[in-house]
Amino acid sequence: VSDADTTIYLFGTFHALDGKSHWFDHAVKTAFDASGELVLETLVPKTPAEISAALRKHQGLDGPAPLPAAQPSAGLAGARTAMSSARSAGLSVDKGADAVLHREADAAGKPVHGLEPFAAQLAMYDRLPGPAPAAAKANAPAAPDPRIAALITQMLGGWKRGDPSGIEQVIGSIRIQSPKAYRILFDERNGNWAEWIAHRLQQPGTVFVAVGTGHLVGQDSVQAKLAARGIRSARVN
Repeated sequence: VSDADTTIYLFGTFHALDGKSHWFDHAVKTAFDASGELVLETLVPKTPAEISAALRKHQGLDGPAPLPAAQPSAGLAGARTAMSSARSAGLSVDKGADAVLHREADAAGKPVHGLEPFAAQLAMYDRLPGPAPAAAKANAPAAPDPRIAALITQMLGGWKRGDPSGIEQVIGSIRIQSPKAYRILFDERNGNWAEWIAHRLQQPGTVFVAVGTGHLVGQDSVQAKLAARGIRSARVN
């Protein structure tokens, strides 16, 4: 996405990887190196203690405590199950594209910003529909779901090839099966991020924006939201 004096690269990430994917090279690395700043979905606290503090603040609790084993909302419980399923498939958030880019930006002295606060992401999960987990389940470690693990592996295969069709199919299923969840997770946020990009185009420079690939596919993608504003985008790689 560009104008006369601004270039904004949109990179679709996979949040958890195995460290074996050769994605940070060629056109991706060239675009990153040319950018003066990195923008991620959010800035996740770097240590377990910081994450624990953020979670406890979100729950309205005070004082230090161990990292909670579970969260009360359906959305956060679902996120924990997804992360556990990814780990069972040999994937790690620490090796995910977002985390790798963050470390590379820190090493290169590039400023790193978030499109939304971490607290806003926690609040977003609380808004997702579904029953809250029972107390017994809320205090137990999240068990991996083999079906989710298989789906993640399938989507990762497409991501490695630069083919987002599998991810787009999953996003489309969410839109049909749970319109409210789709609106909260994708439609609203994509619109907000397109607005951020539109404002950022008014400032000169080169920016590398890295968000989950699911936000860059489908009828309500960030690019579609930009097009509705009269802002064109073109695929580079």
